[in-house]
Amino acid sequence: MATAARADERPIDTESSTLTVFVYKSGLFSGFADDHVIRAPIATGTLSDEAPLSVSIEVKADTLKVLDPKLSADKRSEVQTRMLGPDVLDTSAHPEIAFKSTAIEAAGESRWTVTGELTIHGQKRPATFVVERRDGRYKGMVAIKQRDFGIQPISIAGGTVKVKDEVKVEFDVVAKR
Repeated sequence: MATAARADERPIDTESSTLTVFVYKSGLFSGFADDHVIRAPIATGTLSDEAPLSVSIEVKADTLKVLDPKLSADKRSEVQTRMLGPDVLDTSAHPEIAFKSTAIEAAGESRWTVTGELTIHGQKRPATFVVERRDGRYKGMVAIKQRDFGIQPISIAGGTVKVKDEVKVEFDVVAKR
């Protein structure tokens, strides 16, 4: 997904930037199951905070890591394997997760509404979210539905425990100077 960088675009500082995915459970026995917290390292990206405003981010799907400190190492490994495998992300067939803005509009002081195309699991869908700049960092959250990207949320124990369709992605992005 290489594109020519514009003069006003700056690379994203992938070491200082974070994407965190929150996956929640539902169902009759969901109180006995764990929600999941997943780190999604940014592989590459650019942003421009001068007109025309823009942002693009790419994540290698196989680098997503289940954090879940309350789970045993074995259970965490099982969740990790299932997430990357054909039941969920199918990273061998769909190795990249990407976002590219198509419009960014001011929404107040140091706030913007960002619209763009999000690609997950080989499916490209529109996404819109609010971004706020604080201390040189761009922060925000977007909720997405797995089914919109062709992913069937996991269901176990006859559906008494299942993953909610909606997941939350929080981001904290810094551009290199």
